[in-house]
Amino acid sequence: MIRYVVKLTVYFDPQVLGVAQAQERHNGVMLLHPTIDPVALQLGPLAIHWYGLTYLAAFALFVGLARLRLRQPAYVSFAQDGTWTQQHIEDLLFYGVLGVVLGGRIGYCLFYKPLYYLEHPLEVLAVWQGGMSFHGGMLGVFVAMAVFAWQQKRPWLWVTDFIAPCVPTGLASGRVGNFINGELWGRAADPDLPWAMVFPQSGTFIGRHPSQIYQFLGEGVLLFVVLWLYARKPRPLGAVSGVFMMGYGSMRFMAEYFREPDAHLGLLALGMSMGQWLCVPMVAVGVWLWLWSHRSVVNSN
Repeated sequence: MIRYVVKLTVYFDPQVLGVAQAQERHNGVMLLHPTIDPVALQLGPLAIHWYGLTYLAAFALFVGLARLRLRQPAYVSFAQDGTWTQQHIEDLLFYGVLGVVLGGRIGYCLFYKPLYYLEHPLEVLAVWQGGMSFHGGMLGVFVAMAVFAWQQKRPWLWVTDFIAPCVPTGLASGRVGNFINGELWGRAADPDLPWAMVFPQSGTFIGRHPSQIYQFLGEGVLLFVVLWLYARKPRPLGAVSGVFMMGYGSMRFMAEYFREPDAHLGLLALGMSMGQWLCVPMVAVGVWLWLWSHRSVVNSN
């Protein structure tokens, strides 16, 4: 018989609690991030991590939402005549995951630590050490979708318009994993902020913004609602993709004001983080794409 243990264990370091309580008495009430066991499920020698479960949730949400997309007016005819099936959705997921992993890793190496990986090129392959970039992953997905579109003989933007509303829930799942792991914490917050939280993993005992939650709500939940409602009706080719780029870029740009910058980079020109600078061209391209899509319709008419 296989014995299994579900772990949702929360550890509280007495020293951390003492420091947090001192902060609490001095600056007002602050929350303490619970150090959750990263292993969610233990099946004998097999350990299933919470972070892995958030990835599974993201994949399942993508497939479920993509099926619903096939029922929307812009795509229902393709589902009815059999030119767009469940197999296409599964293939999209495969290409998307490949693009996220390769693009995210390469993007991190190029955007965040180019000199380090230039000196240690073999460590580019050490994905288990961490280090992924959303913007790199997005570029990787664009390339993967271009290959998929070429194979299916469909316009590239037709494919990206289809998947765009299915992406934010996956981003939200990833932010849940960040919060559980106690990583990507926020900047120091006003001690009087009711939800200011102490992240012991940061090595400091000051109240911080739970920026993972901000990003979960902004680039996850809110962006999903906006895109899903916008994409319910037929839109010009490229319009939905443009709204995604504008929406994510704007949400991420604002969230970066509350997120602790990467320690090895800090803040760059104009007091902006690397994440913010990467969002600037993303928003600009999104605006251009949305305008281009609508002008194309006007010109064709």
